[in-house]
Amino acid sequence: MFNTMLRMKTLHLLQAHMSCCSVVRQNVHQLASIKHVCLLSERRRQGLLYPFSALKEHLTPQVDQAEFKIFHPSLNDLCRAETLFTPSHKNHIEYSTSAVRMDHVPVLKQPEVCFMGRSNVGKSSLIRALFSLAPDVDVRVSKTPGHTKKLNFFTVGKAFALVDMPGYGHRAPQDFVEMVEPYLQERQNLVRTFLLVDSGAGLQRADLVAVEMLEEFSLPYVLVVTKTDRTGQGALLTLMVQLQDFIKKQTSTCFPQPFLVSSVQFSGIHLLRCFIVHVTGNLRPTAEQT
Repeated sequence: MFNTMLRMKTLHLLQAHMSCCSVVRQNVHQLASIKHVCLLSERRRQGLLYPFSALKEHLTPQVDQAEFKIFHPSLNDLCRAETLFTPSHKNHIEYSTSAVRMDHVPVLKQPEVCFMGRSNVGKSSLIRALFSLAPDVDVRVSKTPGHTKKLNFFTVGKAFALVDMPGYGHRAPQDFVEMVEPYLQERQNLVRTFLLVDSGAGLQRADLVAVEMLEEFSLPYVLVVTKTDRTGQGALLTLMVQLQDFIKKQTSTCFPQPFLVSSVQFSGIHLLRCFIVHVTGNLRPTAEQT
């Protein structure tokens, strides 16, 4: 009787753990590849590949549209970048390891990018979307905000590494500062930090603290606006103009163009892939871009 009760309790705890944080072997999104996006109408294709194009028609003449298209690669550039996010016998894409302290961080030679943001900003879902062409890559997507407690490392062949950082804010790890600050300060191969901002909330106080830290360390970073499918075009446009003004007036190491993404609709994912491949030194856009 006791053994039966113990087994039932153990099964219950296991099921609870699995529902809290599942290791997702995701199905390939139907729009994960550009060849499928190109089958769409011109308007929808442009909206997915270059999300700002759906908003620009609502801009007033006083706003310089060029500021929102500083990085605007060609379709061919997007296709070239996609090849690095596609696994092959020469390009292994995989989860590498996790670390809770700097002495656990792996020694990697590839240039590295990291993703950080408030808990529940959609960080793990975005990384899962970026790696959607490699469905065997295990990306942990928590159903509970603040569940990510470690630095999770993914490697894309010899091209670059990507790091999923713990979320800050609600239910953030108590040792977040002890884990993240040393990594940001000491990681020699870190070439860009992607700071995620919820499109429905905008820059919050915790985000401003993260911006202050990145500015203090003189680290190059990028603002990525997530969950755009949940926000109307008017609110999105207002947020983009506000972020553009914030970057121009209050930052010195932030890339001047915010990126719009939706992991659900897959908009902006191809553009962000291309930017990652670009900043890690694996692609020089053919168009006149930075």
